[in-house]
Amino acid sequence: MKRWNIVLTGFGTVGREIARLLEQRRDRYRQLYQADVRLVGAARSTCALYDPEGLPREQLEAFAQRRQPDRPGWDATEWLSTVEADVLMEAGPSDVQTGGPGLRYLRQALASGMHAIAVSKGALVVDYAGLSALAKAKGVQLKISGATAAALPTIDLFAYNLAGCEIKQVEGIFTGTANFVLTSVMEEGITSEEAIRRAQQMGIAEPDPAYDIDGWDTAAKIAILANAVFGAKIKLSDIPRASIRDLSPAQMAEWKRAGRMPKLIGTIRRTRAGVEAAVELVAVEATHPFAGVSKTTKAIRVETDVMGELMVVGGKSDPVAAAAAALKDLEHLLSG
Repeated sequence: MKRWNIVLTGFGTVGREIARLLEQRRDRYRQLYQADVRLVGAARSTCALYDPEGLPREQLEAFAQRRQPDRPGWDATEWLSTVEADVLMEAGPSDVQTGGPGLRYLRQALASGMHAIAVSKGALVVDYAGLSALAKAKGVQLKISGATAAALPTIDLFAYNLAGCEIKQVEGIFTGTANFVLTSVMEEGITSEEAIRRAQQMGIAEPDPAYDIDGWDTAAKIAILANAVFGAKIKLSDIPRASIRDLSPAQMAEWKRAGRMPKLIGTIRRTRAGVEAAVELVAVEATHPFAGVSKTTKAIRVETDVMGELMVVGGKSDPVAAAAAALKDLEHLLSG
């Protein structure tokens, strides 16, 4: 039975769910893949744990609850260089401007011959091409399901189900929080401010909801997909963004009278000038396939040359779903 050692950078809500699911699924990995999967390391912004035989659940739970004082100069890259692992799972905060520490961790892991599974988006937005080239050069894999709409199949849809097709256009509802706000306003007649507060109370929106509400999350996801699927070289700054923050009651009432439903839609299109991407606020007609995609539900629609149009709807928008997407990537590694 092959041993697979996993290290995890980022031990927030998603990281803790990854650890929990890894423990829960150990028997599954043994039975299906003859793989002995062990989480041997976990790092936070100020400290880390490592046990080459695997971290016990009790130790991980204590690590999650323990408050650590700031340690100036502490850097997980030094710690990462000392661990022995086959796979890095990167689930730290996303920095879509610089890539943040996650970019350093992914580069270091790939350069040392580890497979890498990215859940946070920042590093991929900033340098997907470089990370992908490094993985190829080192003969390892870079997996990104958790960073590209998590439970909604996106990157795997292109890589597996549509292999060999020319992708002409992609459009999707990629941010469950934004969709929840829009449908709540339209269906319940509440203000966008009240809908955002509800999303925060449900734990699907951050205290500062700007990342989701102002289109940054959708833009980050389509930037990654455009570069990974279309081979584009799109930067986040190249993508025009719409926000749902300032929608007026009058505008909403007009759309309701017209039988339209507003959606925050990320698009990627092939044009004569090259690949273009945008985040658009569109009031779709009732007959549009996205009109019935409500609350936190997400969707993707793809136009291809030989398989026609395909659409996938669904996928939870919560930390468990993000963790499950990362573990789906792990199963692809185990089965390979």
